[in-house]
Amino acid sequence: MEFFHDVNIDFLSKKWYFLAFSLIFSTAGVCSMLFWHHIPWGIDFRGGTLVYVKFSHTPNDNAVRSAMDHAGLKDAKIQRFGAISNNEVLVDLDVRETSQAALDQGKTRIINALERDTPAGKVDLNNASSLTIKNYLIDKDPLRTGTDADQKYGTVAQQIVDYRDKTEGGVLSSMDQLKSVVSPDAVASLNDGFFLSDFGVRNVEIVGPEVGAQLQRQAALATIYSLAGMLVYLGFRFEWIYGVAAVITVFHDTLITVGAFSLTNTPISLTVIAAILTLIGYSNNDTIVVFDRIRENIKLMRREKLSVIVNRAINQTLSRTILTAGLTFLTVLALYLFGGEVLHGFSLALVIGILIGTYSSIAIAAPILVAYQDWRISKGKRPVAMPAKAK
Repeated sequence: MEFFHDVNIDFLSKKWYFLAFSLIFSTAGVCSMLFWHHIPWGIDFRGGTLVYVKFSHTPNDNAVRSAMDHAGLKDAKIQRFGAISNNEVLVDLDVRETSQAALDQGKTRIINALERDTPAGKVDLNNASSLTIKNYLIDKDPLRTGTDADQKYGTVAQQIVDYRDKTEGGVLSSMDQLKSVVSPDAVASLNDGFFLSDFGVRNVEIVGPEVGAQLQRQAALATIYSLAGMLVYLGFRFEWIYGVAAVITVFHDTLITVGAFSLTNTPISLTVIAAILTLIGYSNNDTIVVFDRIRENIKLMRREKLSVIVNRAINQTLSRTILTAGLTFLTVLALYLFGGEVLHGFSLALVIGILIGTYSSIAIAAPILVAYQDWRISKGKRPVAMPAKAK
């Protein structure tokens, strides 16, 4: 299947427009990485504490941020998490200790920051542990259990916590909801010692700074090794200039993709790195298709200038490029739109990378090849990209 037949677009004549486009976006990305948002490493790489908070109502991000600032959590990053209807936010704290005490500290700081007008002497049931609930019930003994109080109230406390977290999503809106789970006498007793806030801390995750720094090094090395491997492979399969052009093109794609994440201040996680490495291979594959057609055309059009041969190769592979890139783009676009928050960074990297990777195979790799050949000819040196001298 082909979209175009006998198409003849002079892509190389537009090389200065392509260069201007690439310079604008590359420069903007570099400036953002150096002076504005820097590289927005996610918690996987820089370390820190993530606290997942669910509200009983639609949360006000500005109000949550104001509460964090008032509690002294100046560096907290707040973003919506999951579907909007879930009423969840993700709070990113700069707490990098990996002990259990640090986990409890992160949770406590968030709870203290968000709780307002707390009834004196009462405990928040939406953020109470099963042990806290059990100890309270043992002390009050509303069911008059006698000697087996520990086991009995341990079961009741666990039922309450399971109902709160699994059935109600982590937040109870009324004590009466518990009457279908435990004894009304136990609920009445809980009313005396507990209250219900409008939020619940669902989970706390910590990544230590040493782990984050190690992941940064491994991500950088993975990218460098993949570029070096491509340079060697293309150098042997074609000429070294083909390998250099392909590596420059892939570096260009990676720079713009990472720059886009910096400009939008979107965190770069491990899944984003996986997407970038995928795009390195994808972009390089597209470039190789064009280079392979150039090599074939060199044998058939030995007396033509390299610019004519390259233009012809790009036009011949244009239909294949649009079909392949177009279908892949539609797939990752659907992933971006409907994949949810967890896949947001991964799919965003793919969306940007496929667009830039397809563009660069035509607008960057091929012009580099021609520019290098023209430079060698201007210096009176032997052409290396084609077996015969240009006219």
